[in-house]
Amino acid sequence: MSNVKLVWATPQIDTVLGYIARVSNPANQDNPNVAGLLSYMEREGHVSPFTMANLCVEVNTTRRIGRQMLRHWSIAPQEFSQRYQDVNSLGDFTILECRMQDSKNRQNSLECDDQATGDWFQWAQQKHIDQSKAFYQEAINRGIAKEQACTFLPEGNTPSRLYFNGNMRSWIHYLRSRLHPSTQKEHRQVALEIAKIFQQVAPITFSAFFKDVELV
Repeated sequence: MSNVKLVWATPQIDTVLGYIARVSNPANQDNPNVAGLLSYMEREGHVSPFTMANLCVEVNTTRRIGRQMLRHWSIAPQEFSQRYQDVNSLGDFTILECRMQDSKNRQNSLECDDQATGDWFQWAQQKHIDQSKAFYQEAINRGIAKEQACTFLPEGNTPSRLYFNGNMRSWIHYLRSRLHPSTQKEHRQVALEIAKIFQQVAPITFSAFFKDVELV
């Protein structure tokens, strides 16, 4: 199960963004009313000021979802290294729910309504995890380097911890992409947790860009 934590954010993000956006209007730069301004910027595509504030989060998820997040290259990552540390220090491996392939959309999956198939998928994952961990531990016990031993670990189940630091413009792009229904469900759940933090630290900006997103 993935979870996301706030590490740090630029103080008073909404106010800072409004102040910087009014750089060409010095007489009105200290105006605290920024809701209309930020909504106008979103509507007109004036997004460069949103590079002036940052958000950093800790993401605990699987290696597979981490790989998808790393594709957003404008958000700087730092990840738990399997070269230096035993992966068991991050806690339990993840058992994924069973979903079926959508025959009409290769990028979509459907809920599984067959109990036997669901049970088999859960059992097979646990068996695979147990065997993989046994091989991994045996390799460590034999003195094989962790960077080599981790070859046994299943990416979809193995836990990882990542830190992502990005400006608000990058996070807006990320959330617009990864909150979309076409994103893998497990990744959407991570994006939703990031969106909650985004709303916490920059509620006016969030409202301007994600007014139709329900954070449930």
